[in-house]
Amino acid sequence: MVLTPFQVGESDAVFDLVLVDETHRLNQRANQASGVQNKKFGLINERLFGADAAHYTQLDWIKARSRHQLLLIDGAQSVRPHDLSPATLDAELRAAKDAHRHFPLTTQMRVKAGADYVEYIRMLLRGTVVDRPDLGDYDLRFFDDLGEMRRAIRARDAEVGLSRLVAGYAWDWKSRKDPSAFDIELDGERMRWNSTDKDWINSDGSLEEVGSIHTVQGYDLNYAGVVIGPDLRLAADGSVMADREAYRDKKGKENTGHLKDAFTDDDLLVFIRNIYGVLLTRGMRGTYVYVCAPGLRERLRIAFG
Repeated sequence: MVLTPFQVGESDAVFDLVLVDETHRLNQRANQASGVQNKKFGLINERLFGADAAHYTQLDWIKARSRHQLLLIDGAQSVRPHDLSPATLDAELRAAKDAHRHFPLTTQMRVKAGADYVEYIRMLLRGTVVDRPDLGDYDLRFFDDLGEMRRAIRARDAEVGLSRLVAGYAWDWKSRKDPSAFDIELDGERMRWNSTDKDWINSDGSLEEVGSIHTVQGYDLNYAGVVIGPDLRLAADGSVMADREAYRDKKGKENTGHLKDAFTDDDLLVFIRNIYGVLLTRGMRGTYVYVCAPGLRERLRIAFG
């Protein structure tokens, strides 16, 4: 059975085993995407624990409704403040280690670029200057012209399929209310965000659209064309910083969950770095990159070689 956390929480069954993919994306008691989900969250807490309290999470629901759990965790893929807090994830990891039930996944089977690629990308996003590792025949390219990158992605899609443009959430979603509007306009290119949230990659017209983090997390592509927006740039001292004004995901910078009382620019930077870390590791055969902010553009151009 494939279930959402809400379906597990509402179930009358007690499952023998629940395997949780992307445990870090489970929610804590925070403002949800809709009023219906906010109400459900409280009702499930009351049903399972007798009261609705702030410390109950969707992970607690799963534990209450299953005898055993297999949790796949990568805190570096948490992208919104209502995801499980770092403290909750750390507690789970400590408990697993103490019980000798912690099993690190030391290799990844998505990107055909060797074991060092994911860490290489994450280090660059943290601002660490590192040499490019041996990527074999992995096709990592840097583009100064967005139109050229779009044409390259179309060509890869014609050759092998599953090639798409994706971007950080640094542009308003005008086309959601006005289908004739364009959301992203760069280098003479006019583009729209994904027209559907459900299985966007395989939907009609997706090749001409731009996918957000919420449509590609958990998916594999053959080639990903990644637009790093103005929400990530270099500070005057050369460090990588977040631009709160340029980041347009309202739910992504909402004072909620473990950040309810203080959501700093450093907290936002963690989420934005995580978003780009995910986007830059979707492409199995290759990743093409275009960067908006001038300083960061120059640094990554040199890093990617």
